[in-house]
Amino acid sequence: MKSPVHRCRDVEHGRGQASAGYLQGEQRIPISKDIITSSSASAMWFIRDACGIICAVITWLLVLYAEFVVLFVMLLPSKNLTYSIVNGTLFNSLAFLALASHFRAMCTDPGAVPKGNATKEYIESLQLKPGQVVYKCPKCCSIKPDRAHHCSVCKRCIRKMDHHCPWVNNCVGENNQKYFVLFTMYIALISLHALVMVVFHFLYCFEDDWTKCSSFSPPATVILLILLCFEGLLFLIFTFVMFGTQVHSICTDETGIEQLKKEERRWAKKTKWMNMRAVFGHPFSILWFSPFSTPNHGKAETYQYVV
Repeated sequence: MKSPVHRCRDVEHGRGQASAGYLQGEQRIPISKDIITSSSASAMWFIRDACGIICAVITWLLVLYAEFVVLFVMLLPSKNLTYSIVNGTLFNSLAFLALASHFRAMCTDPGAVPKGNATKEYIESLQLKPGQVVYKCPKCCSIKPDRAHHCSVCKRCIRKMDHHCPWVNNCVGENNQKYFVLFTMYIALISLHALVMVVFHFLYCFEDDWTKCSSFSPPATVILLILLCFEGLLFLIFTFVMFGTQVHSICTDETGIEQLKKEERRWAKKTKWMNMRAVFGHPFSILWFSPFSTPNHGKAETYQYVV
């Protein structure tokens, strides 16, 4: 008999071993989504992780700092009313969408598998046929579907888990990947927009009197603009790379964990467009870019349970 450590390792890597005496066989069973979908999918989801909460708060504070500098240092003192209105409306709209996407990514169940449902009685109620097997996560005692991974921070198995992101204090999984992608996209856009406005404001101040181009003193204005420039450049690079990584992961239908572990593909290969619809909804519409719209998957399969 294998020790619990060895037995858990076999279950985690899916080597075909049973995690308990009543889990036997060598083939996977096609498990319906209703069996392993969280019963509280519509309930508020929030991870009580100190590091994640701090990172999420810092994210909001940095966006609010950018709002302050853009409005009170660059736009309101500007003599061009049209320039202020257009750029103020655009920047605030993108910032609002970014924060809304962040909130949805943080407070949406990423696809947690029901905890503690891998009991002997429950598995017997599935009426498995000879040669069929379900995999049990030894850490949260749940029936573990294919392509699900256990998150040590969320302390749950997450369907199609890509990674755990402390900046949104949540896992990025099947149900909230759309909001995370929108968050990275909108942050990259407001970072680029802020950088462009900083450059124009510096040029404007060099041509005009520094005391007239801002309601703050020249030293304070320079410091605020340099800090915003540094923040915008840093977040532009980070979120643009993350956005590209996420889009590539969606198009190839391969999560970040699967890429790192170089797991063998056991699921059907689909087109890039079908993979995009599986995350953002079916069919394509302007709602793809809205963090307030829950994806309508239509005929697109959101998760492939059958091997």
